[in-house]
Amino acid sequence: MNPTPHSTQEIQHLRDLSPEQRRSGLAAWLGWLFDGLDMHLYTLVATAFVAQLLVTGESDPEVGKKASIIQAAFLVGWALGGGFFGRVADLIGRSRALVLTILTYACFTGLSYFSTEWWHLLVFRFLAALGIGGEWAVGASLLSETWPKRWRPWIAATLQSAVNCGILLACLAGALLKGHPPQWIFLVGVLPAFITLWIRRAVPETEEWSEARKDLPAPRIRELFGPEVRSVTWRVMLICAVSLTAHWTFMFWQQSYIRSLPEVGTAKAAKDGATVMALLWIMVGSLVGNFVAGALAVKMGYGRAIALMLGGYFVVMWYTFSGTHGLSVTYALFAVIGLMQGCFGLFTMCLPPLFPVLLRSTGAGFCYNIGRILSAVGVVFFGIFNKVQGDFAGVLLTASWLFIPAAAFALMLPSQVEER
Repeated sequence: MNPTPHSTQEIQHLRDLSPEQRRSGLAAWLGWLFDGLDMHLYTLVATAFVAQLLVTGESDPEVGKKASIIQAAFLVGWALGGGFFGRVADLIGRSRALVLTILTYACFTGLSYFSTEWWHLLVFRFLAALGIGGEWAVGASLLSETWPKRWRPWIAATLQSAVNCGILLACLAGALLKGHPPQWIFLVGVLPAFITLWIRRAVPETEEWSEARKDLPAPRIRELFGPEVRSVTWRVMLICAVSLTAHWTFMFWQQSYIRSLPEVGTAKAAKDGATVMALLWIMVGSLVGNFVAGALAVKMGYGRAIALMLGGYFVVMWYTFSGTHGLSVTYALFAVIGLMQGCFGLFTMCLPPLFPVLLRSTGAGFCYNIGRILSAVGVVFFGIFNKVQGDFAGVLLTASWLFIPAAAFALMLPSQVEER
């Protein structure tokens, strides 16, 4: 039997956790691990694979345009998946919904291997993103309802570290497959499907959801904009939309920036290797940043901690792309940018408790992931901007300014999450 909410609050050490809590934690962590893996396989081969599908060179402007449209479709799918599977989790439970999200992103990532036209890849990435966006909402709600509330900042850091480790696995896959046809990397994305067999058998439904669902009908989605919740909904949507637009513009276009540096050279293997190394440094920095963000949240609260790190994100991006740096210095700066990305881990635990239990996955998934709709527009916009300017550094420098209003909006996050 799962512990009651009262006993959950009294847990002091890891050894005090019940077997059900440990399995829930492991399931969520693994879901996020493979979430990160499947999320970033495309960014490692976007330019090379799209050029191959278009039967043209990587420098062709159409490659950047089509690659950005594919990434935009992925981000839109991520947003829709967050809302859709969040709703599913509120209706059928966290454990079963977690299985569905993982199967979705694993299967469609693997199917990307078979793309023979650029729009095939767009469709598969869109469908994979439905599961990736949904897994965030479901996993966050699962742990917010089963693990001690006072551990939330550290749970957020640990969950986000799973995404980083998944991206490091993507880097490893990229390194091992360097020089091979780019579509091979998508076969790695099938691996997560196998953990769903264990999750379905070993992870029970949360007591908090089960009790709430027993006594109450599931609220309608429109209640997110009802008088009791809409203030929270709009504020959370605002901070997520602006910050994720800037963040995903960097995460997608940084690989093109690295590949364009003269120091990298023109050989495909060299460009592939530099792209992997850049992402590796970002993820190393982000792993550290997750726990820095957790420590800041403990000391100053979620809103101020997120605002501080988003401000730092702007400063480091502005310095990186406003001047010329050697490749080794660029890697180091990317690691610092990664550290600032730790702020996004805090959303994991601070958003779900802001919503009622039966709107928890729906609200957190919808509000966090709706920002990806705007970030999709941002990725395409900056792709078109780059076509005009021919300057990836200029694109990323322009995008960095969005972190200033994002930091200001972070201070508007509801404060009641600190007490729950």
